[in-house]
Amino acid sequence: MPVLPSVAVVILNWNGRSFLESFLPSVCASTYGNLRIILADNASTDDSVAFTMQHFPQVEIIRNEKNSGFAGGYNEALQLVKSDYYVLLNQDVEVEPNWIEPVIKLMESDAKIAACQPKLRAYASKDEFEYAGAAGGWMDVLGYTFCRGRILYTTEKDYGQYDDDQDVFWATGAALFIRSACFHEVGGFDPFFFAHMEEVDLCWRLQRAGYRVCYCAESRVYHVGGGSLPQGNPRKLYLNFRNNLIMLYKNLHAGDKVIILPQRFFLDLLAAAKSLAAGKPNDARAIFRAYRHYRSWRRKVWPGYEDDGLPRPRLLSLNGVFPGIMIWRYYFLGRNKFSDLAGKKK
Repeated sequence: MPVLPSVAVVILNWNGRSFLESFLPSVCASTYGNLRIILADNASTDDSVAFTMQHFPQVEIIRNEKNSGFAGGYNEALQLVKSDYYVLLNQDVEVEPNWIEPVIKLMESDAKIAACQPKLRAYASKDEFEYAGAAGGWMDVLGYTFCRGRILYTTEKDYGQYDDDQDVFWATGAALFIRSACFHEVGGFDPFFFAHMEEVDLCWRLQRAGYRVCYCAESRVYHVGGGSLPQGNPRKLYLNFRNNLIMLYKNLHAGDKVIILPQRFFLDLLAAAKSLAAGKPNDARAIFRAYRHYRSWRRKVWPGYEDDGLPRPRLLSLNGVFPGIMIWRYYFLGRNKFSDLAGKKK
């Protein structure tokens, strides 16, 4: 009988005692036969580590010296984890017992599949897709991200419409399966991101390196979401805008940059104006702050790692890229489902 590839489920934790109490039992009930479960603690100030050691002694503990966010925290912890596959799992995710097996089977079928995600449903409404990943991440021609099953803040009910395994542009960081060798080959997460968009940036670099990113419909997990920063938080808005701009500048082909970035500047300015008109000055300030820090990053940080050694193919040559402008079709044509984007609203 062939030996199963080794899998390490690594849960990055920061002050997540209540989440661990609720969701670690499901993770520990996983049926995969060659599994380690690791809690990577990001310098928590609550008793989550002591709680885990007392109630889940089978879970290994890694203690990071400081809270470096999602990106830096995982980079630090994964230096210490030896396994064929990593599964980066949010602390607020409930899993089904056999959630690992289908994904590993899919990834083992092709060595070029570097990353994969399960179907992500909402914990509070288990027949609906969840914002953070739904049925796999996509990107439009201007760099706006969305998912099969979730466009902007509109999520769909799951009635089997996305039950096909498929190549995608990015896999959710809430439950990210990734070959450990590939993670380290492309340099892991960009620590400057701290949180938000880091998994999209990582998956883009994986595609630039010639790998595939996939979605596995047979595996299902349930995500609470908003555990660190809820939707509508200006800090979250700031990180999303700043990191999206940085990601585009890092990864785009030079010919795409001159077309996409000016259009993004105009549309993001409209978004800030819309926030002001709606009486949300903090949101507008978050967008302007994101642009200010993006320009600072270009001057001070980018010159240090401009050449990452990976090719930069044209955006439309990559998997999971929608050849249109998602926000135009959503706001002006009323196409708020993934299946409607390319055609008429049903």
